Amino acid sequence: MRCLAARVNYKTLIVICALFTLITVLLWNRCSSDTSLRFLPRAALVAPSPKVGDASISSQQHPPQPPEPPPVVGVVSGIKYEEIDCLINDESTIKGRREGGEIYMPFSWMEKYFEVYGKVVQYDGYDRFEFQHSYSKVYTQREPYHPDGVFMSFEGYNVEVRDRVKCISGVEGVPLSTQWGPQGYFYAIQIAQYGLSHYSKNLTERPPHVEVYDTAEERDSRASSAPWSVPKGCGLSRVHDKSRATSVRQFSAPESSDGVSLQLGNSKDFILSLDIKFISNGSLSVVLETTEKGPPFTIHYVTSTQLIAFKDREITYGIGSRTAWSTLTRDLLTDLRKGVGLSNTKAVKATKIMPRRVVRLVLHGRGFVDNVTISTTAHMAAFFAASDWLLRNQDERGGWPIMVTRKLGEGFRPLEPGWYSAMAQGQAMSTLVRAYLLTKDQAYLNAALKAVGPYKVPSAQHGVKAVFMNKYDWYEEYPTTPSSFVLNGFIYSLLGLFDLTETAGEKLGREAGQLFSRGMESLKAMLPLFDTGSGSIYDLRHFMLGTAPNLARWDYHTTHINQLQLVASIDNSPIFRDVVKRWKNYLKGIRAKHN
Repeated sequence: MRCLAARVNYKTLIVICALFTLITVLLWNRCSSDTSLRFLPRAALVAPSPKVGDASISSQQHPPQPPEPPPVVGVVSGIKYEEIDCLINDESTIKGRREGGEIYMPFSWMEKYFEVYGKVVQYDGYDRFEFQHSYSKVYTQREPYHPDGVFMSFEGYNVEVRDRVKCISGVEGVPLSTQWGPQGYFYAIQIAQYGLSHYSKNLTERPPHVEVYDTAEERDSRASSAPWSVPKGCGLSRVHDKSRATSVRQFSAPESSDGVSLQLGNSKDFILSLDIKFISNGSLSVVLETTEKGPPFTIHYVTSTQLIAFKDREITYGIGSRTAWSTLTRDLLTDLRKGVGLSNTKAVKATKIMPRRVVRLVLHGRGFVDNVTISTTAHMAAFFAASDWLLRNQDERGGWPIMVTRKLGEGFRPLEPGWYSAMAQGQAMSTLVRAYLLTKDQAYLNAALKAVGPYKVPSAQHGVKAVFMNKYDWYEEYPTTPSSFVLNGFIYSLLGLFDLTETAGEKLGREAGQLFSRGMESLKAMLPLFDTGSGSIYDLRHFMLGTAPNLARWDYHTTHINQLQLVASIDNSPIFRDVVKRWKNYLKGIRAKHN
């Protein structure tokens, strides 16, 4: 019996071992199958192609095999992520991913296809993806709008840093545009915007920090004993200037010398300002330490009409003869970057070079200097540089001719040099009105009143006036043939008329008021023509030429909204509020209803 029991136990043990082996093999096969499906590339799942002449190949071809399923590329919380082909409009295929019942497509493809925008940002150490239907923002309207207040949202404009601004002219003190020509030209629109932006910044920013480095007046003991260096053969003295009724510094430094220099050592601010008068050819130079390794850069301001030059860390700007007292104000940051980025193309080359410290000021030639300062900003100096340029350069017709050819597009006759722009007229008016309100100088107001002239003259006769459907007056940003009816330029022209009407009064401003009223009537009637149901339209070339509409990109769309918000603050017609609300929704992808 004991032997029989031993045999039974032995047989039982063998059965148990066999069952265990079978289960192990089954589990192993299953795991191997899952692993190959999950991790092997697609090519590994396809049987290798047989070789020609292989004995195992029959003379009959194998029937086509169904495509292999896409590999699983990941598993999270039990949900499999699979690669899947996405066929786009029956034309092209891209790779996507399937997660259960959801399909995910690459954002890099969506961004281009739908013209949407997104980026990964980090908050509190965690990544977050932010999606936007548009890239441009609408500013909150300050109500009510006044001609002496901030102009639209121009406090956010930085005209001088635009890559289509070649530099700020040392002679004129205003930007030189390269938008339509690499040689550079003075463009009244850009100059007015330069002035209006600095005017608006002056109203919205805190007062600048100003460091006085030298004044010849004895009342400022610190500045009057400034650390000037006068090498052998040079001279520096304090003299009384009758025309200024104050003491000034008189300097003399031959061009071959090291020059008379003033140590500055400012590493916080980069707006240099000084009063200067030359009685010979000469220059003033500023030595700058920058973020670039190596020797410092030097910016030379010379008594010539040269525009700008750059060679071997030496940047040169002509500032004119300066034989009478004048205040020279220069943004050293802008002058440095425009010089380093100087090119023969329309755009200034991008550069990462930044100033770190204003080291010293160096004078050559013979002349007088006073009130050397460095400040955080000098907004009003820039504003009056623009206002005075407009005053000096207005022609007998009241306009600011644009001396470059403008080709708006196929189907439009090119505008030859000398054309006027209603947008330039309007923004110039808005600038001049503000200069008048600040100074009460009648010359500014007279120039603004004279600027009304081109509004009354048809585009074909060297004016800016067009008529839509023989009924609605329109003031053309580009007085093309046929008319183009650019929306944003038209509204800017109306704002100039409004500023002038409000400032000049009932008698002097009557003509501007009538032009404004007719323009507003046209805007209310024609505004729906610029609505696509998902965005706005830049101009009406699709109507005038029978071509595809010229859709406004998002920054122009938000400009339209910002303009209409301002117009709504001075005219309570419902159409402006309704359009603003609808066009804001377009920025979030909310479209007009369909049928």
